[in-house]
Amino acid sequence: MARAALFDVDGTLADTNHLHVVCWWEAFRQAGHHVPTHDIHRSIGLGSTDLIDHLLGDDRDRSADEDISTAHKVLYATCFERLPALDGAKELLHAFDARGWRVVLATSAGGAELKALRRAIDADDVIAGVASADDVSSGKPAPDPVRQALDIAGCEPHEALFVGDTVWDMQAARRAGVRAVAVLSGGIPRRDLEAEGAAAVYATPAELLDDLDDLEAALTERTG
Repeated sequence: MARAALFDVDGTLADTNHLHVVCWWEAFRQAGHHVPTHDIHRSIGLGSTDLIDHLLGDDRDRSADEDISTAHKVLYATCFERLPALDGAKELLHAFDARGWRVVLATSAGGAELKALRRAIDADDVIAGVASADDVSSGKPAPDPVRQALDIAGCEPHEALFVGDTVWDMQAARRAGVRAVAVLSGGIPRRDLEAEGAAAVYATPAELLDDLDDLEAALTERTG
């Protein structure tokens, strides 16, 4: 049976969530909005349009939305050459590949940002494909990115596992019918991830890697 390991990137494989928070905070500030960093942090993982909607609400002047999104992109691009992968991320992708899983990324990043993230993770030799913001009409928590990743892997939902770090990841996986596990490296509390359907929660990609034998056995038992 073909198996797919689908991965979010920001906060899951790369230690970038708080960089995004600072860049969004400054982008909002430049547009005259004071948005608490705590609120921004809990919105990371949404696509740019959805994130701005979520934080500023529907009852607003939308004429500055594109400028806010552009400002975030410009600010974040200054970090591209030094984006840090999380400990164990590269090794985790290689471990899934070595066990016969098709590794596919499912991320809100696209274009130059995605290239920078892939360079940071340094595991292109085992990544079978990417479902990015450039490939779907709706980002997480819609199931579209996960479904696109399944299509790339050539697998059915019951043959896949999704790994993410936000409630949006868990919601997208659930809506696509894919089992999900979470990591805490993005800064979202365990209870929130479990409430949205995470079957297991690990501190970091390295901890998930250490538990991979038991996780794989549990998944095999459930589908056997």
